[in-house]
Amino acid sequence: MKSFSESYKEAGVDITAGYKAVELMKEHIKRTGAASVIGGFGGLFELDMTGIKKPVLVSGTDGVGTKLKMAFLLDKHDTVGIDCVAMCVNDIICCGAKPLFFLDYIACGKNFPEKIASIVSGVAEGCVQSGCSLIGGETAEMPGFYPEDEYDLAGFSVGVVDKDRVLDNSAIAEGDIVIALPSSGVHSNGFSLVRRVFNVGGSNKIFESFNGSTIGETLLTPTKIYVKPMLALFNEITVKAVSHITGGGFYENIPRSIPSGFGAKIEKAAVRVLPVFDLIRETGGIPERDMFNTFNMGVGMSVTVSKNDADKALEILRANGEDAYIIGEIIRSEDGVVIC
Repeated sequence: MKSFSESYKEAGVDITAGYKAVELMKEHIKRTGAASVIGGFGGLFELDMTGIKKPVLVSGTDGVGTKLKMAFLLDKHDTVGIDCVAMCVNDIICCGAKPLFFLDYIACGKNFPEKIASIVSGVAEGCVQSGCSLIGGETAEMPGFYPEDEYDLAGFSVGVVDKDRVLDNSAIAEGDIVIALPSSGVHSNGFSLVRRVFNVGGSNKIFESFNGSTIGETLLTPTKIYVKPMLALFNEITVKAVSHITGGGFYENIPRSIPSGFGAKIEKAAVRVLPVFDLIRETGGIPERDMFNTFNMGVGMSVTVSKNDADKALEILRANGEDAYIIGEIIRSEDGVVIC
């Protein structure tokens, strides 16, 4: 007998909608090379240990945050899944690890199968971009907890790295070079401030034209995933440190990869600030210091290498699709980051 509960449906949970959503998302999941059968009780992953002598598992978990409010207002749900994957795998790569698999969690007020499948299509795209498998997840219909047309999205990823190749920043020295990898936009951080600046939900500001699109569409641009170019870089030179520039901007994230006694001197004029950040700053009247302490400002990831390896690093990153450039150097300092 097929599973169905009229009583549960009257309470707001339609389990048949869940089954339909799973069927719709299977085609997207297949793109990621998942080995397990979706719908089972656990996600399976076959681990290839070729070339790894001392495997260390590295995990990361995150969500999309209040950027989801933009997706609700624009009724566009096929990119936030990329954000969810990116926020996890970009953290994992900072340890030198290759992401292996990903699982998502979607909680919603009402399960609209087509919308859930659209969300998962983005998750699958993020997994394809990062070379990992989407091996499972969970969709929870929670009437009365979330409004019918809203949802939350979170996930986690697991990667692996040889113990001898874990990035630990112990080799950082004065004069090392800090390289920037450009962001695609605001990514998935600082949206509580963004929503206040543009009065999201209280005005039509986000529907105004901006750079050939609208402000809302620009803000919804998915987070860039840096896994493949960074793995190529790891294979050819010694990388001393990597920082994923997320919430807290330059001042919080770059120091996380620098040992005590050292800091990063960033040349403000070298930073290629994206137009969307100028718009946020001007519209909200936000001080420059706060901008660099909240947003990525056009730099999604920073990479620290020795001065002798800088040119080679730029060459490798550019050959792998990253328009990388130098933004500063490592100095003796207790201030973490100095922007001048």
